[in-house]
Amino acid sequence: MATKPRFGEDSGIAEGLLPVNAMHISASVFINDDELGLMRDWEAWLEQLAPEKPYNRYRHNDSGEDNADAHLKRTIMGREVTVAVTGNKLDFGPWEQISYGEFDGKRRKRVLIKIIGE
Repeated sequence: MATKPRFGEDSGIAEGLLPVNAMHISASVFINDDELGLMRDWEAWLEQLAPEKPYNRYRHNDSGEDNADAHLKRTIMGREVTVAVTGNKLDFGPWEQISYGEFDGKRRKRVLIKIIGE
């Protein structure tokens, strides 16, 4: 996702809130720095917490699925973020941006963005 767009130019929203949801149970939306080393650190850390294999370590996979680890990773990273909009801009700190994490990779990517404001 692009960072720090000017919402007034596209949506007419000068002040408000922007909730963003990952629309799948094995995906996440989160705010952090989009630096390659950090993204690799996130991936390695999540894999240590919830390794993909062996598949038989998870009861969810007994149902024929093989993505229990993706559900756990999503729970850790979160379902949604909300960002304030002030003066036609997203209220981000330095280096912050919205990122999408797909932990299963088998589904069509979907994100719901709602703009609440004036």
